[in-house]
Amino acid sequence: MRPPSPSIPEKEFVVEALKQGLRLDGRAALEMRQPTLTFGPDLGWVDCSLGKTRVLAQVEAKMVKPPPERPFEGQITIHSEISPMASSEYEQGRPSEEEVTIARMLDKIIRRSDVVDKESLCIQSGQRVWNLRLTVHFLADSGNMLDCACLAAIVALKHFRRPEVEVVGDEVVVHPPAERAPMPLSMHHAPFCLTFAYFQDTSIPAILDPSRLEQRLSAGVISIALNAQRELCVVQKAGGVPLSPTEILRIVAVSTEKSKELDRFVRERLEDDWRTRTVEVV
Repeated sequence: MRPPSPSIPEKEFVVEALKQGLRLDGRAALEMRQPTLTFGPDLGWVDCSLGKTRVLAQVEAKMVKPPPERPFEGQITIHSEISPMASSEYEQGRPSEEEVTIARMLDKIIRRSDVVDKESLCIQSGQRVWNLRLTVHFLADSGNMLDCACLAAIVALKHFRRPEVEVVGDEVVVHPPAERAPMPLSMHHAPFCLTFAYFQDTSIPAILDPSRLEQRLSAGVISIALNAQRELCVVQKAGGVPLSPTEILRIVAVSTEKSKELDRFVRERLEDDWRTRTVEVV
């Protein structure tokens, strides 16, 4: 279903407000919505919100046999689908352009940038490895679902714990959490995605974390994924206004500071959650 276009008065009002440095929700141009993280009873279950945009991420692990060309590496599969629950614009079984873009970006950010150390997921070379399945559910679309999905996915991987495994000869023993404490994933880094919207009118500055209406009225967006160590992982520009090298360097600098803030926020929320959990080992 094609999304309805904003009305002319609505478009004129938003564009005029942006020219004056104002946004409908009261944020500054380079201010993102405050993220909210809710952890479920199971490890690796995270509900992430950016304003009214909501994404649920869940990580599960199972043992599989690795392919012969990569006998020492575990596997990571990412499944994401935008259902009509997020918005009536999306149809079940018919991927929209935005859904394809989000799926590709998640694959680049998490799998191709080696967020998780795949060799640490090996149990027996060529015989058994861990297969991590990351499932992303989109619950509500109020703009910028990509950044929300990326944040939810990274936090879910950090929050997840896999069972402790012991190899005795050719036998693999999986210890339940009641016997041995589950093990955290070995992660190389934690990139965060930040999306900026640009408009046809060059007098309007770039805005960070665009809302649904701002995203529709924009002439193009650029998404930057980088970690708190200032390592650039992915840059994706989806059409629209041409950008100068100076402007790209400027928003990369902004993204660097925002990623540091997100890294601190995620660390604090994970620590708060662990204080509420008790790990009992018999």
